[in-house]
Amino acid sequence: MAYIMLVIAGMLFCNCIPHLSCGVSGTAFPTPFAKPRGVGNSPPWANFIWGASNLFAATLISIRRFPSVQIMPDLVALATGFLLAGIYLSLHFGRVRKQ
Repeated sequence: MAYIMLVIAGMLFCNCIPHLSCGVSGTAFPTPFAKPRGVGNSPPWANFIWGASNLFAATLISIRRFPSVQIMPDLVALATGFLLAGIYLSLHFGRVRKQ
């Protein structure tokens, strides 16, 4: 079961890459929230949030597998900075690309 969870974590890590890059570059890209689902484009901010949630889920699965790694206030602060910068960049470059 542990290897299955690590495979899922690897899939989530891989899936976060296109969504995060499209989000921070202001590019629309399909997400599960688009219509039609997974085919239509979602706005950059939705891609960033989806990519970030994939990244955080993969990290949490990995932390559970390797219990010597613990969530601490420093990691929470790092994740907060990551989210704030990513959301700002996705909104900013989304507006830039529309012009």
